[in-house]
Amino acid sequence: MYLYRLGEMADKKAALKRLGVESGGIAIMAKKMELLYFYIKDLKTPAANILKQDALSIGAELAVPGGVITCEKPSYDCILIGTRKHMEILSRKELAQPFGLKEVAKTLQSFLKPRTYPLQIMGVLNANEDSFYGGSRFQGAEAIARIEQMIEEGVDIIDIGAVSSRPGAEPVSPQEELARIKPICDLIASERLYEKVTFSIDSYTPELIAYALQSGFGVVNDITGASDERVIELARKHDAKLCIMHMQGTPQTMQQNPRYDDVMVEVDRFFEERIAKCEALGLERGQLILDVGIGFGKTLEHNLTLIKNLCHFTRFGCEVLIGASRKSMIDKIIPTPTEQRLPGTLSLHLKAVENGANIVRCHDVAEHKQALAVWEALR
Repeated sequence: MYLYRLGEMADKKAALKRLGVESGGIAIMAKKMELLYFYIKDLKTPAANILKQDALSIGAELAVPGGVITCEKPSYDCILIGTRKHMEILSRKELAQPFGLKEVAKTLQSFLKPRTYPLQIMGVLNANEDSFYGGSRFQGAEAIARIEQMIEEGVDIIDIGAVSSRPGAEPVSPQEELARIKPICDLIASERLYEKVTFSIDSYTPELIAYALQSGFGVVNDITGASDERVIELARKHDAKLCIMHMQGTPQTMQQNPRYDDVMVEVDRFFEERIAKCEALGLERGQLILDVGIGFGKTLEHNLTLIKNLCHFTRFGCEVLIGASRKSMIDKIIPTPTEQRLPGTLSLHLKAVENGANIVRCHDVAEHKQALAVWEALR
């Protein structure tokens, strides 16, 4: 006899099937193999006491501060710990409980719905001369050559923009933005390159977005997070996907001392509001992509918190995009020039994918293709 500890298993059902477990037991056992953690903010003290007892009664746990049992404060932050099976039981049990536990139950249930989206690589191409990474800048025939190269490297989506959104970047007129990107759109349309790969337009200018969608683009990457109803309407009209990104402030102001009471709560509420707005205007959740906006009005700690807890945002049922490629957060962890930040980029992106991201926006397609293939084999 020999016993060894197993690492994390991505496909627990497949592992049980290989072992020869009977089909009826596979689904039941798989739910017991996944340990989940939920942070609950400002839970009313009576609710905390009820949830603590209910959790203990089924073998789960609610971590609470001292003082909860004597009701010293009206509310507390807590951490709920248990298997997927525990959470299913609790989410049904708490639906009948008072003090806000019904909302806790509904939120838990939103995390337990199965979601599967294909893992995709989004390559970056900038048709401007002031983006923060020089290796992403291409224009005219060079842009088409770069597009062809990314297609050969295995890219799934190519995100094309003509205005820099780096901190402090100068605004550009809609006319100048269109003049920069129109030749690329025209070549994509004439060469029917949209039949080989999906194209994304990185813009929030309705006139430019309309031109790109008419040229065969299938995704709108909006750093203003669907703030303009005209952008939502264009995505609906052309049956395109819309990427909603969170940003505090504007590119000119966003890194001037960004502050949050709780970055997870505020980004979550932002997505909730914008998703509702998009749905009201005719877009379905399957057409929406969520981007927490790494580096867009966030400190290093904010960025790390969002990546560590990215799985939270899968609760909305939308695709989740991560875009930390070569960003300055790497330099804040270990001083590194932009040109040398690929290793840090891969670390951040692999962790984000592990935590629920399915679209990786990057400058280095071939390297990400290899890293993600190895990561998937390890799972």
